[in-house]
Amino acid sequence: MTNFILIFFYLILGIVLQRVKRFPTNSYKLLNKIVIYICLPALALYYIPKIHWNNQLLFPIGVAWIGFAVSFVFFRFLGKKYGWSKKLTGCLILTAGLGNTSFLGFPIIEALYGQEGMKTAILVDQPGTFVVLSTLGILVATMYSKGEPNGIQIFKKIMFFPPFITFVAACVMNVLNFDFHEWIQYILKKVGSGVTPLALVSVGLQLRFESRSQHWRFLGLGLLYKLILTPAIIYVLYVVILNQNSKMIEVAIMESAMAPMITASILATTHGLKPRLSSMMIGFGIPISFITLAFWYFVLRFI
Repeated sequence: MTNFILIFFYLILGIVLQRVKRFPTNSYKLLNKIVIYICLPALALYYIPKIHWNNQLLFPIGVAWIGFAVSFVFFRFLGKKYGWSKKLTGCLILTAGLGNTSFLGFPIIEALYGQEGMKTAILVDQPGTFVVLSTLGILVATMYSKGEPNGIQIFKKIMFFPPFITFVAACVMNVLNFDFHEWIQYILKKVGSGVTPLALVSVGLQLRFESRSQHWRFLGLGLLYKLILTPAIIYVLYVVILNQNSKMIEVAIMESAMAPMITASILATTHGLKPRLSSMMIGFGIPISFITLAFWYFVLRFI
């Protein structure tokens, strides 16, 4: 419950700070850089060395990869059909294609499924959502931002993206069965915990409630895909087609139904991909997701 209260506290704090005249209007850019270049790498180095592999883990890990891949095909198709700008298409691919599987997902999963559920939730988030963001996410952000980047530029963007570098280092640590000393792990965890408050304040600083905004229909389409279509796709694939029924699968589907990922919104914003719409996807997606998550929990438990 505390986590839910904090979500709205940080969002509202950001909105309030918009009204403070002496507060720098572009301070959200600094917050975004801290999240991407410091907090995310710390999380990778803390969590990934602790993962123990088996083939069943492909199901929770696959959630983010499947959701993002379908998002790319879906919004790329609509973008070409209706003549959307590259920035609009890229924004929707990123913000609708990745879910808030950590700060929002972890407390919800722990409340519903306990510590066993958390083991699955971490798999959905770290080798799933986090890696997709650090690879395919930066690829899409680069492709759909200004200019026409070539293959070498895109490759450099990914290879020198700090979260990706630390992900590779963390994977090597995992293979070598090596982890940091406890006090270093403690520091990494504390630094990584700054992702949510900083990111939510950043979103709040950019959030605007404009009744005549041209983004409303795109917001609705993005949230429809993220909150309804993505979990429906994972449900049909895992439960109906592959006939998988377990607590791990339930948790994986619930994680797929989480609101849009805060850091994906930041990535879109830093690349100039419709910052206003990116913030709206978070600001409206989080409260609406509480309703849709209740729906999916009912479906999984009682149908």
